Amino acid sequence: MTSRQVFIQMKKRILARPGQVLRVGDVSRVLAEEDREQIESLPISRFGPEEGNMAVVELMDVVRIIRREYPAVDIRTVGHPQVLIDLKKNGPRPRWIAVAGVWLLLFVGSGLAIMNFHTDVSMKAVHERIYYLMTGMHQPRPLILQIPYSLGIGLGMVLFFNHLFKKKFNDEPSPLELEVFMYQESIDQYVIDHEKTKGQKRSRVPSG
Repeated sequence: MTSRQVFIQMKKRILARPGQVLRVGDVSRVLAEEDREQIESLPISRFGPEEGNMAVVELMDVVRIIRREYPAVDIRTVGHPQVLIDLKKNGPRPRWIAVAGVWLLLFVGSGLAIMNFHTDVSMKAVHERIYYLMTGMHQPRPLILQIPYSLGIGLGMVLFFNHLFKKKFNDEPSPLELEVFMYQESIDQYVIDHEKTKGQKRSRVPSG
């Protein structure tokens, strides 16, 4: 007689509240012909505030809990060997004055960086030289070059970051999004490795 098969695919990352009881359906996707809802409702662990803001649930802990309740099932696993738990605490919302202050600081800082760069490379002298080569006349303010150049800087930044406020021009990720993604991947892998080295037992099944 063929045993029932249950397929388990661990999620990569989930959000949870401190003290929340995590169940199989919270940390994984379950595919089963029978008892799928019962399997998904099995409790796995509860992470309190003492755990910090990150925790890890291992695939083997999920398999062990399922086998304890359903010893006859044939469990097949795919995907990640663990799931990263992001424990979100209810904190105060950022104040508008703080957001405006950060925005103003970034705006002034980026503007100064652009102006300092143009001063270092003598961009004004370059424009004057290009204007002289094109027209044969000296012009201390070659606006016909400076205005398109200034507009091109803004347009180039919009195209480079693939964003205009909330609008994206295509589905390709921008270089900034790729850097943030790679940074998040490194952080996640560090947390997973760090939790493994700590050797803490993560499968604390709550009573009741």
